[in-house]
Amino acid sequence: MLNSLSIRDVVLIERLDLSFGPGLTTLTGETGAGKSILLDSLGLALGARADAGLIRSSAEQAVVAAAFSVASMHPALGLLREHGLASGPDIFLRRIVNRDGRSRALVNDQPVSVSFLRTLSALLIEVQGQHEQVGLADPTNHMALLDAFGVPAETRAATAAAHKTWRDVAARLKAAEQKIEDAAREEDFLRHAVDELSRLNPRPDEEETLASERQRLQSGERRAEAIAAALAELTPKDRRASGPAAHLRAAARALAKLATPGEETHPAADAMAAIERAEEALAEADDLLHRLAAEAEDDPRALEATEERLFALRAAARKHGVPVSELPSFLAELRNRLAALESGAADIATLTREAAARRAAYVEAAAALSTLREQAGAALMQALATELPPLKLERARFFVERTMLPEPNWGPRGADGIKFLIATNPGEPPGALDRIASGGELSRLMLGLKVVLSGGAAVETLIFDEVDSGIGGATAAAVGERLARVAEAVQVLVVTHSPQVAARGQAQLRVAKRVTGERAVTAVETLNAAERREEIARMLAGETITDAARDAASSLLAV
Repeated sequence: MLNSLSIRDVVLIERLDLSFGPGLTTLTGETGAGKSILLDSLGLALGARADAGLIRSSAEQAVVAAAFSVASMHPALGLLREHGLASGPDIFLRRIVNRDGRSRALVNDQPVSVSFLRTLSALLIEVQGQHEQVGLADPTNHMALLDAFGVPAETRAATAAAHKTWRDVAARLKAAEQKIEDAAREEDFLRHAVDELSRLNPRPDEEETLASERQRLQSGERRAEAIAAALAELTPKDRRASGPAAHLRAAARALAKLATPGEETHPAADAMAAIERAEEALAEADDLLHRLAAEAEDDPRALEATEERLFALRAAARKHGVPVSELPSFLAELRNRLAALESGAADIATLTREAAARRAAYVEAAAALSTLREQAGAALMQALATELPPLKLERARFFVERTMLPEPNWGPRGADGIKFLIATNPGEPPGALDRIASGGELSRLMLGLKVVLSGGAAVETLIFDEVDSGIGGATAAAVGERLARVAEAVQVLVVTHSPQVAARGQAQLRVAKRVTGERAVTAVETLNAAERREEIARMLAGETITDAARDAASSLLAV
């Protein structure tokens, strides 16, 4: 529901704040008072094209804000959430137009594009005027309106479910066919790759194990080489060469010659003792080194075999563009693709049969939906036929056209194309609503449709601009009565020159142009009961209000 409208510096409006309630609100006033300015201002807040000519001459910018409140499940809140905008029960639309023609749009004080503003406002409010019809005149809305009028929700849900099941199976069939086609195209590669990788037989975590083993064997090889070099120094391979043991024995023999008969102490006894200890230490070192060499001895082919395996795995991984760790799963995938060549034909045959069955189920559900739409269309035409004569559209004929869509256009809403058509004169072929009817006719037709389809639209606010143009008397009274009926379900605002329509409102706003000094300003005031009587009397009698006009106004207000 539209709660309020604030306007700053738009044409003749300097500052205006309006509040609106539920039900039917009428806007009246003399021609030229500025009622169209109110609608133009609201249009800016709803995303209409910005025009610097709307800015009041003494101002640099115009600002219009509209506040709406909606129910918790309203589609407008879902749209706001999808775009990451705050989505409480209140929605604030704001439009700022600068003198250079540029404008800014905001929703809940967050900047948005003008196109988004238009999309959002279409969910909140619907305008029906002589020069602009949206909502009911848009063919894309006709199916939803017809369904809401007379097609059970269970039938629509069953069709949507059947369509989803069919399309899911069809998607699986298409994927299976593509898989077979891809596999057949690369069959030679698959067989060669599977054979090669099967012989390699990669195992999970094998690269890490081999790398660790390679590092261990390399360390062992370096250790063995060091021990062998040390042993070579202690025991030369060339027997003619002298090792450290031979040098120690030679040194001991040389020192033994220093002994003198009869002497109790050898002059080099300490040196000879040290040489003896060195010989013992040398023998111990030799023994320890031989034992270490025995412990470190590995299969001389182990390192070579480990590296060959590791390098073969890495080469295969580079060839196929996958990490070594993924070679086992890659091989399994290749085997599955090969297996698909063998089992795929049977799978496709099964899916083809299932898809055909699901399509048949969808066709059956869509046909049932089409039948109900035919019935609902006939009921809608009949219901509207009773509404048109009182609205001075007695010669108009309304049609609901249902066509069968081509299969590529079938969807969850069925296989139908739905359009509302009208012929306003006998002998004329029916055509689109907004192309056949005149402005006044179309506004009244929309009103009749709104009466019949009062529960079918998501919007909670309707605006009718001079829906009573060119009519009077009983026709105007019929228009007012129908506006009041529509207002029982949704909020309705109507700009009117008809006293019969104005009297039907639960609230009435009077738009007037006042001149202060040399400046004209549009003002809007909410009328109380006495003021309403006087305003409706003016609408009946003109400038000179008579007692008879006041009595007639009272009679209209008493209806």
